[in-house]
Amino acid sequence: MSRDEVERVSELDVSEDGSVLFNQTGERIEKHNAEWHRPRWNAAKCRSIAEGIISDLESGGVMLGAFDGELLVGVGVLCHRLEEGVAELSGLWVSKNHRRRGIARHLASDIFRLAKEDGEREIYVSATPSESAVGFYMSQGFRPTDRVNEELLRQEPEDIHMRKPL
Repeated sequence: MSRDEVERVSELDVSEDGSVLFNQTGERIEKHNAEWHRPRWNAAKCRSIAEGIISDLESGGVMLGAFDGELLVGVGVLCHRLEEGVAELSGLWVSKNHRRRGIARHLASDIFRLAKEDGEREIYVSATPSESAVGFYMSQGFRPTDRVNEELLRQEPEDIHMRKPL
């Protein structure tokens, strides 16, 4: 997708509810019961997400989209060179009514391929600490890391920080 299409993230319905969250200490994660809710993004949150994607694109990143007809239902964002030889999966979202159809897996697979083609040896993700997000990333080969990116840790201290070899 091009920079001109970034604002289309407002088409995504990222709302989700859950009853399990994870905490991370080094390479260890622990599950705990906690009711949580992520609402659909409002206009301000959509602008914030779009600004982050634009920043990634301006530094050589890539935005991939998944569509149902003309409707954007999934987005994956690759940011190159988080560290030497390490790319970042800086965003992966699938609309609520399109989950569990392989969309996230396909977007992630394309991101892994692009990162590897660019010479990256590893990919990093700072994941929402939900059971669905952590479970998905672990199923894709990510593992919690104690080699955290300090900037991302400051921005997202509650997230689960993981790496995957490419």
